[in-house]
Amino acid sequence: MRMVTTTLVDKQTIDREMLVGIYEQHNAELYRYAYRLLGNRDMAEECVAETFSRFLQSIAKRRNAIDNVRAYLFRMAHNWITDHYRSTSPTALPLEREVLEDASSNPARVVAKEMERDRIRATIRQLPEDQQRVIALRVLEDLSHEEVAAILRKTPEATRALQYRAMKTLRRMLVEQEA
Repeated sequence: MRMVTTTLVDKQTIDREMLVGIYEQHNAELYRYAYRLLGNRDMAEECVAETFSRFLQSIAKRRNAIDNVRAYLFRMAHNWITDHYRSTSPTALPLEREVLEDASSNPARVVAKEMERDRIRATIRQLPEDQQRVIALRVLEDLSHEEVAAILRKTPEATRALQYRAMKTLRRMLVEQEA
């Protein structure tokens, strides 16, 4: 299976092998992103499936190439999640557990780390939605400012400022909780 670059995909150059490569390369990260924002495994799977379905439809209809496939897929997932929330009432969502501890670890340490993660997740959920998303994309998914900008339809400078404000607010909120 060849590795797919994240740039310049169009209906003239794409083939079945490339589509499979795109799916394998981006499926897990799209699922993590959707799960963090939706808090439901079934909905996250539905989001990913619909994202790739829309991607295939889009390729068939587009006249020009997709410049950045990764950003394009995240934008489609972002739009699906936004549409989902518009059609339902929002609820507090748990973020995915990032790290599973080694079973041989000290149980007290494992519990303490999990409690700290839960506290950070709960605090992140208190941030405005755009700040939650920029943290999820930049920090948890490790996307570039340019990719986040394409997904959120902002400039890279705006995403940098948004991330700065989000991290500053998150830090302040966590310090206040400690006091």
